[in-house]
Amino acid sequence: MAPIMSARRRGALAPVLILAALCLGGATVCDARDLAEDRPQQLSSELSDMLSPQDAALLALPTTRDHIGRIVVQAMVNGKGPFRFVVDTGATQSTLSPGLVRTLGLTPSATPSILVNGITGSEPVSAVSLDTLRAGDLTFDDVVAPIVWAPVMAGADGILGIAGLREKSLSVDFLRNRAEIARAVDSGVRQAGLRIHASQMTHGLMTLEMRVGGVRALAIIDTGAERTLGNHALYEALHLHRRAGAVTRVTSVYGATPEIEPGEIWRAPTLVIDTLRINDVDVVYGDFHIFKVWQMQDQPAMIVGMDVLGTVASLGIDFKNRDVYFTNSRSSSETLRSTGNLASPGQRR
Repeated sequence: MAPIMSARRRGALAPVLILAALCLGGATVCDARDLAEDRPQQLSSELSDMLSPQDAALLALPTTRDHIGRIVVQAMVNGKGPFRFVVDTGATQSTLSPGLVRTLGLTPSATPSILVNGITGSEPVSAVSLDTLRAGDLTFDDVVAPIVWAPVMAGADGILGIAGLREKSLSVDFLRNRAEIARAVDSGVRQAGLRIHASQMTHGLMTLEMRVGGVRALAIIDTGAERTLGNHALYEALHLHRRAGAVTRVTSVYGATPEIEPGEIWRAPTLVIDTLRINDVDVVYGDFHIFKVWQMQDQPAMIVGMDVLGTVASLGIDFKNRDVYFTNSRSSSETLRSTGNLASPGQRR
């Protein structure tokens, strides 16, 4: 029997916000800007309402009918803290919020010096230099950390980018509110979970082979993405543009950069990863910038976000052995269901 991941249904949420999925590129110089003030103010108010004070105190926040979950760890920056960092397996670089930069008394670079590639586009941003960044058993020394606009943090102090790790492991228990980075995946997660071996590590990403209906595709496990996204190649392979009479739901996708990209929302056929089956996933398809950065624009690929990942009982990622563990709350089942409907007040028909 294969475990089933089921995404529980939730109310309408628009626009779609992808928390991170950042990749860092070469240096660029232009006029410095305050990133925290360059984004639409309505986004800040929308995001501030997404989590209750009780939810904001959680480390392993599950996905429910009311919100998309997230994974947070306590981190020390230059020996100070702890601060709350969102764990992002799709990010190659850790980032700080403008508020944390002010709290630490750090001086940002005078001009934007790092190119941030997000879901929807790229942007040169200012950065700060850190002596150390430590979370659990993971320590980074001499870090150059980009400063990313505050709303994308959804109340956290920073984003901990762990794509490309080679030795550590991530263990998340959504039922017991535990998230930790350690040498090995928690023994309980290993024993109870379904283990799936990663087919490859592309750009440091944990990538699994999957089937979407009858289409072979790559699945990127991305704890920094709120929603599950499909690239244009997958959209074409599924012949979604040929579905006569189907209602097209359209939304706007926001990332960590100013660009806003349109996306089409379609209920996916059953997603199959090894023996794992994932049902009822509303996937947002688009020609998203990040797939070009990852050189995945020409092959069907999907970013599996927290709308799916947050519905499991526990999640483990062993970077050294390239294994992913999923434990469903219904341990006898190998089928999961995603969060179901993703509707936008601005959707077109």
